[in-house]
Amino acid sequence: MDRSHAAPPFDPELAAALRARRWKPREPITPENLVARQEQDATARPRPTLRDLRADGRFEVTELSVPGPQGAPDVTLVSARPAGLAGPLPLLYYLHGGAMIMGNARSVLPRVLREWAEPLGLAVLSVEYRLAPASPYPGALEDCCAGLVWAAGHAAELGIDADRIVVGGKSAGGGLAAALALLTRDRGGPRPLGQILLCPMLDDRHPTFSGRQLSGIDVRDLASHATAWKALLGDLHGSPDVPAYAAPARATDLAGLPPAYLDVGSADMLRDEGVAYANAIWRSGGQAELHVWPGGCHGFDSLAPHAALTRDARRARTGWLRRLLGDPPIGTDG
Repeated sequence: MDRSHAAPPFDPELAAALRARRWKPREPITPENLVARQEQDATARPRPTLRDLRADGRFEVTELSVPGPQGAPDVTLVSARPAGLAGPLPLLYYLHGGAMIMGNARSVLPRVLREWAEPLGLAVLSVEYRLAPASPYPGALEDCCAGLVWAAGHAAELGIDADRIVVGGKSAGGGLAAALALLTRDRGGPRPLGQILLCPMLDDRHPTFSGRQLSGIDVRDLASHATAWKALLGDLHGSPDVPAYAAPARATDLAGLPPAYLDVGSADMLRDEGVAYANAIWRSGGQAELHVWPGGCHGFDSLAPHAALTRDARRARTGWLRRLLGDPPIGTDG
């Protein structure tokens, strides 16, 4: 038997959760069905109201419209913080996932507020960036940058500490957060204090070993992955001219970046590019904390929120943020 591409097994609790959901690989996303799949996602993905996000008064939540990139529409930021905390608070500037082609800024907030904002006393801004292919590169990244520049410049009215901003995200959002750290370094600010990159989407090039090994076994597949990158990059896709701001794995100089936290699962199709990015940061003399969660598929914590593996991952992420930011303000439950 050819075992050259034998896949790491799923964590038992994760496997059980997938069986309970009767999960099976979906039809790949292709250029032909992309619009239909985007419409399905927009209908099916949660989009909580601001009232829902306030959780009976536990959080203060507002929606802001701030100037976008030159010549582009304004950017919507969903601003949230634990109720009753005086500022200035550290800020988590959060970028949602969805392979750059799906997702919304509100769907991620209930978990971010519950797991990080409340125990750590964080303010959060979640960014409604433009999606590909309607807005190809650099639309989404420039939206994220414009929002960050605005937030840092309006720290007093937001009640945040402009010197304690962490950029972060999951999957496509993790890739955007990595790109934003590169872009702000090269443009001269605002400089994040740290970057938290969860199963980040970093590399547009030919598939890594984990991509070949786990396509269709993980919850992602290479065909859908390629469709997403083509939607983002357009005519640049497949060329040597893709900039590192579009695909951070292409960066040749990772010196001078803020400390990074990266995590992936051993059964995640994006495993190898996450590991390689952490290694590239170390080789450039930077600081990175890397976790490879045994048996975790892409986004395993959302699929099995009560599994021991998920609890361990959450503790590690929260612990990193706590060490980076220091003790939470008095009045939080951290």
